[in-house]
Amino acid sequence: MSGLVNILYLTGSFFMLEVYDRVIPSRSVPTLVGLLVLALVLYAFQGMLEAMRGRILALAGSSIDEALSARVFALVVQAPLRGLTPSDGLLPLRDLDALRSFMSGAGPGAFFDLPWLPVYLFVCFLFHPLIGVAAIVGALILIGVTLLTDRATRNVAQRATEHGAARNGLAEAGRRNAEVLAAMGMQDRFAARWATNNRDYIAAQLHVARVAGRFGSFSKVFRMALQSGVLALGAWLVINNMATGGIIIASSILVSRALAPAELAIANWKGFVQARQSWGRLAEWLSRMPVLPEPQALPAPRESVQAEGVSVVPPGAQRIVVQDLSFALRAGQGLGIIGPSASGKSTLARTLVGIWPALRGHVRVDGAALDQWSNVALGRHIGFLPQEVELFAGSVGENIARFEPNADPGAIIAAARAAGVHDLILRLPEGYNTRLGEGGAGLSAGQRQRIGLARALFGEPFLVVLDEPNANLDMEGENALTQAILGVRQRGGICVVVAHRPSALAAVDLILMMADGRAQAFGPKDEVLKRVLQPVPQAQPGHKQPARAGAAPRAAGGVL
Repeated sequence: MSGLVNILYLTGSFFMLEVYDRVIPSRSVPTLVGLLVLALVLYAFQGMLEAMRGRILALAGSSIDEALSARVFALVVQAPLRGLTPSDGLLPLRDLDALRSFMSGAGPGAFFDLPWLPVYLFVCFLFHPLIGVAAIVGALILIGVTLLTDRATRNVAQRATEHGAARNGLAEAGRRNAEVLAAMGMQDRFAARWATNNRDYIAAQLHVARVAGRFGSFSKVFRMALQSGVLALGAWLVINNMATGGIIIASSILVSRALAPAELAIANWKGFVQARQSWGRLAEWLSRMPVLPEPQALPAPRESVQAEGVSVVPPGAQRIVVQDLSFALRAGQGLGIIGPSASGKSTLARTLVGIWPALRGHVRVDGAALDQWSNVALGRHIGFLPQEVELFAGSVGENIARFEPNADPGAIIAAARAAGVHDLILRLPEGYNTRLGEGGAGLSAGQRQRIGLARALFGEPFLVVLDEPNANLDMEGENALTQAILGVRQRGGICVVVAHRPSALAAVDLILMMADGRAQAFGPKDEVLKRVLQPVPQAQPGHKQPARAGAAPRAAGGVL
């Protein structure tokens, strides 16, 4: 298609040539009319082909987006789980947008036109060898300008992208922590950090624009000067009877058209560099997260959850946080995980639900390791409540239903009742249809935690893992939490609770005590808590009580 378009671009040159060499000497109006009609028909075909090519390029950009958007979104949401998050977490999406915009713009058309430049040069030689030489010299100069543009903008454009990613990352962090910045007077200092990154980004962008604009202006002026030079060369050839009069105008138009793709490519070089860098970054990120084959579908779990010699290194960390931990749970059991801060409790919880992979060992559900399940298939049988509950923009009902399309209203209400939050939701302005802002804006921390618990219980999952589920709950909320844990066990599920406060353990029957990433004790709740929380004998006045070997210290204030 580009070949046809570029051949049709010769219409204007040959029309001028025929007018000056045939129509004017013969003074033939019919010949002029015939040439004009022919030229108009060719121009119409040229316009149709260019419109079709533009539409094809726009569809190509859309096709790239359609083919990659799902993988890029998966990359954005899964990269943090693998320690691969860039400074700007949305950079992959911006890279995809840059690719689509470039493909849909004028840049690709210019590059498709460049290979046809020799055709114009050949026609210039047919007019006269000197005109062909002038066109070749002009083409070589513009090619040199193109290479210089690429060399001068490549590294600067990369730095601009890095500064932009850092700037956007700071802005997102400030938005997420707006309350902290306002309460502790950190806004000005944080704004100063952002302004520094913003100045670096703007400076890099200005440098790229300045370099690209300088070369683009030179190429434009040079092409115009070359066109006038060729016009003068044609006149000299006519004066010396070495060419016909039509050559003067035709050669000028032809040389200008021959160099137009190079000029357009230089003008779009900034977008080309950005698209090339975006493509390279996306290729690198997607190669780190290849598409895995869909595993064999497995029946719904009903029997057990096992940890077999599990060792875990959190993404981006260098230290093993959970080491060689093993235990087994049967249907209907509840496990409480206790221990001091940084003992690996939350890391273990994330590993049990498949968020973080195990470095060694396996977590098995009904004998199948977690990597034998797809995320979608396993997610239906998993309920998870993290320490920091994040709800999404949407209705309360949609959040509880995990945004499942056409979710059964009865299942949504059942999950809310199981979490003891049904009455609370009914008191909201629009009940289950109450719209929430991003992050659950409009609800208190306790309300978010209780609705997050209902989301974890939606669909009656087999394994429910709750990390600090009573951190923001009042007495009513803690009673509802206890009933929810009992409900999971009574219907044959397994519930794992990570807790610092003993009240969260009322409904479990097993305890795992962790310290330094290792299991210190595992067994029935009463036995383990008796060992962990046994009182320290009071020392007599003036007598120092020796420490008992292997005894765990009593938790201050009843906190585990």
